[in-house]
Amino acid sequence: MNAAASPLFQPLQMGALRLPNRIAMAPLTRNRAGPGNVPQAMNVAYYRQRASAGLIISEATQICPEGLGYPNTPGIHNKAQVAGWKDVTDAVHAAGGRIVMQLWHVGRISHPSLQPDGKLPVAPSAVRPAGKAMTFAGMQDFVTPRALEADEIPGIIEQYRRAAENARRAGFDGVEVHNANGYLLDQFLRDGTNQRTDDWGGSLENRMRLPIAVLEAVISVWGAERVGIRLSPSGTMNDMHDSDPETTFGTFIERLGGYGLAYLHLMDPSQSDLRHGAQALPARGFRARYPGVMMVNTEYDGARAHAALAQNEADLVSFGRLFIANPDLPARLAQNAPLNTPDPATFYGGDARGYTDYAPLSAP
Repeated sequence: MNAAASPLFQPLQMGALRLPNRIAMAPLTRNRAGPGNVPQAMNVAYYRQRASAGLIISEATQICPEGLGYPNTPGIHNKAQVAGWKDVTDAVHAAGGRIVMQLWHVGRISHPSLQPDGKLPVAPSAVRPAGKAMTFAGMQDFVTPRALEADEIPGIIEQYRRAAENARRAGFDGVEVHNANGYLLDQFLRDGTNQRTDDWGGSLENRMRLPIAVLEAVISVWGAERVGIRLSPSGTMNDMHDSDPETTFGTFIERLGGYGLAYLHLMDPSQSDLRHGAQALPARGFRARYPGVMMVNTEYDGARAHAALAQNEADLVSFGRLFIANPDLPARLAQNAPLNTPDPATFYGGDARGYTDYAPLSAP
């Protein structure tokens, strides 16, 4: 790849942020938060190492105790967590980087052992997902969640708003609303998981109501120019499906186009999605329906990312596994340098091995 000629290495004005390149670090759950779900020194080092990304999107971060779905994932709902994240953002900024926080509520993708007082996880409807939850006691069957009462939903919206405020206090440059991968907002959007008959379900307009309300609450804190949103139109992760995903996501994306967001982050169909019978809805198919900055993700390498930008299918590309193993990924892509191979055995949980010990390009 000729870095001088590749759009990957051109700057981008993304809302209020000026990015030096179009190589973003995707949000990556790594299960390495400290006690109390507080970011710790190891997390500071990890994000600092990756500050050459045009943009870092933090790992998914729960907005409230009920939003927890995995062991040792960070939160943003108390002072200790805010302080822990401030150490991260200070380090990234000192290294010349930009970082936004991904705001997360898992909804039904949890387990009573992870919930306050051992309560049931909450969801739009009492639809049990297939599969198993990751818990401190190992993998356990998912349970049937409790359907949220209508009068509880404004409280969820307020939790997102407060989390957005906390992200601002923690020094982030913006936030991304996690509306993908089968978590709470995705559960409300899709009719396979939202079987409500009140104002929060049924019609597509009603199913969009909570995601839109959350987005507007977050915008009230940050301004639209520092807010992004992530969607997975073809996603089957966490037992997700929809009767008409092209209409569901196409209509929602058109609605999002009216907000002047910093970016829309779309996941392409993965090989796993296709194996599980997903309707393939490539991100490029939504390009004409969204007027703003579009980021794409899922199984991109440097060549495919270059082609997507050169063909105007997207404005920037986020990389996940490549950033896990290559903290200096922009330099490696620019120099056509060899890439480290990620170690899947260290993806989720553990210590510095497979987290902060990948050799940089400059190492002998």
